[in-house]
Amino acid sequence: MTEPPPAVLLTRELVPEAMRALEGRCAPDVYTGPPDAIPRAEFLRRAEGRHGLLVMLTERVDRELLDAAGPDLRVVANHAVGHDNIDVAECTRRGVLVTNTPDVLTESTADLTWALILASVRRIAGGDRFPRPRAPWVRGPRMVLGQDLHGKVLGIVGCGRVGQAVARRARGFGMHVVYTAPRRLPAQREAELGVRRRDLGQLLTEADVVSVHAPLTPMTRHLFNDETFAMMKPTAVLVNTARGPIVDEKALARAVENAVIFAAGLDVFEREPEVEESLLALDSVTVVPHPGSTTTRTRAAMGLLAVENLLAGVSGRRPRTPVNHHRLPVSRSGSPRS
Repeated sequence: MTEPPPAVLLTRELVPEAMRALEGRCAPDVYTGPPDAIPRAEFLRRAEGRHGLLVMLTERVDRELLDAAGPDLRVVANHAVGHDNIDVAECTRRGVLVTNTPDVLTESTADLTWALILASVRRIAGGDRFPRPRAPWVRGPRMVLGQDLHGKVLGIVGCGRVGQAVARRARGFGMHVVYTAPRRLPAQREAELGVRRRDLGQLLTEADVVSVHAPLTPMTRHLFNDETFAMMKPTAVLVNTARGPIVDEKALARAVENAVIFAAGLDVFEREPEVEESLLALDSVTVVPHPGSTTTRTRAAMGLLAVENLLAGVSGRRPRTPVNHHRLPVSRSGSPRS
């Protein structure tokens, strides 16, 4: 007798290329409700009995969800580079694979970072709002004054894949680049990128633009707060395309409003999709809805990689980009074997 195809749940419909890659290879249940996160109660209900889950950063995969899914669950494929929405330790304990989609969105996120840097230093968002009321206006010497980039210092907080891609682009703007990271890059890599390492305090006092590319950990949560903003130049710009909770949004609003720093650009938020109300009132803060990977090519690559990981996991093969490496062997019924 032919075994039925593995049952999987997708918490969002993927791009067409990725959806086609699923055809005939599994029995997908796809949430097609409003274009926000699947309601928690529905997620818990529809996860039951699934062999695989393909989820977004907005979905929390914790003990409650794993209990609801049951012993047949083999893999949780995250459609994202980060995985702080998933209790990886608990998945590992239960023999459930966790995967992510690194590398494929590095360049797109670096491009978006530079879009936010330029928008922030030249006050593009504030300038865009100026003529929209259709009231008469006259260009004046003090109108929408911004900052220069050429010859200034870019400070990168977290110099992994995306941070290094951002550093490469700084050469085109004639900028000097400093970075801070737990581990120093190899000397040859530093030379190739033209970067110099600093501790965080040195970087904050030196940099004209601070670009955040660190992972979210207990150590980096609210790394940017009243104290760290006070260390920055009053002409400095903060850009965050990493994880929202790294920045205390209320403290950021105070820093910009009180001219402690010049401006900010964000594509991630502390309580996404909510944005701190006091930030939205500031013309010197540019906010965009987490579009770091939203190019047609990158979203196709992310979707295809997430599907590849999902299908590998439900079939007992090693996924291409696993997060946890010590998975217990799983029987055909899905129960961990000791």
